[in-house]
Amino acid sequence: MFTAIFGSVEQGIIYAIMALGVYLTFRVLDFPDLTVDGSFVTGAATAATMILLGYHPILATLVAIVAGFIAGCMTGILHTKGKINPLLSGILMMIALYSINLRIMGLTAENTIGRPNIPLLNSETIFSQFQGFWSNLGIDAALNNVLNSIGIQRVPGTWGTLMVVLLITILIKFIADWFLKTEVGLAIRATGDNKRMIRSFSANTDTLIILGLGLSNALVAFSGALIAQYSKFADNGMGIGMIVIGLASVIIGEAIFGTKTIMRTTLAVIAGAIIYRIVLALALRVDFLDTGDMKLITAVIVIMALIIPQFANKNKERKRKAKRAQSVIIAKQGGSDLA
Repeated sequence: MFTAIFGSVEQGIIYAIMALGVYLTFRVLDFPDLTVDGSFVTGAATAATMILLGYHPILATLVAIVAGFIAGCMTGILHTKGKINPLLSGILMMIALYSINLRIMGLTAENTIGRPNIPLLNSETIFSQFQGFWSNLGIDAALNNVLNSIGIQRVPGTWGTLMVVLLITILIKFIADWFLKTEVGLAIRATGDNKRMIRSFSANTDTLIILGLGLSNALVAFSGALIAQYSKFADNGMGIGMIVIGLASVIIGEAIFGTKTIMRTTLAVIAGAIIYRIVLALALRVDFLDTGDMKLITAVIVIMALIIPQFANKNKERKRKAKRAQSVIIAKQGGSDLA
């Protein structure tokens, strides 16, 4: 049980980067971007291909981020310059990326037009390098001994991986918080809230939308690159339903932790991604469910995350009205007594 939850936390922290990208488009920019399903694979395919061709994992990850940024910008250009519906522009880019990703992964084989997957079983990744450094410090053994002392015998032994993804995600969270408070970030937020108003201040909303979509998909591609290195493979189908996972993380986090400030909201999105992965892992341990039911479980989690807060708000509103009516009755009774 502990090993499954530990792995879910690791994956949840990586997927949180993707969820932050989804948050930028759906919540901040108010743009229903479906490019995510394609740009996630673009990041994974680019990083895996470059690693297999002998490039350093960090360089491969940086190039994957640039590839995701370009994909997001293309979606923005289709919408702003091509005057295509936001939803349709994302779908078109997602479809185009399916073939582009095959081409990218096909670069690792001679005379191959497209390749559906790339294994990285014997390749160096960011995690393998950091894990070696972490193990040399003796911290892995120390942490595992602490767990053994409290009765947890089966330990994953991947503390280095957990620490590196945690540090990366926290760093991105603070960068996102800072960026959204800058002049450009505030302009992007204003564009999502009221495009006409920001245009009245002579702001170029087209450029802001393109930039916002580019940054969003850069984060998504970054997450895809890390997932490919974490799971030791990249597959052209690994991005299917990724937008739903991102939305689930955002909705769960916002429902539990609230959205009063930007810092609180980004933290809520990260926590939502981790909670989603843990719930999914626990659900799959139920006897009558298997891995083929993951999409169904995801749909149920999203539905519950959407419906439960509505019932909670209605219940709070009902209690508030009852309390207000009671105070009015008491006030009237007090007035009649004085009369």
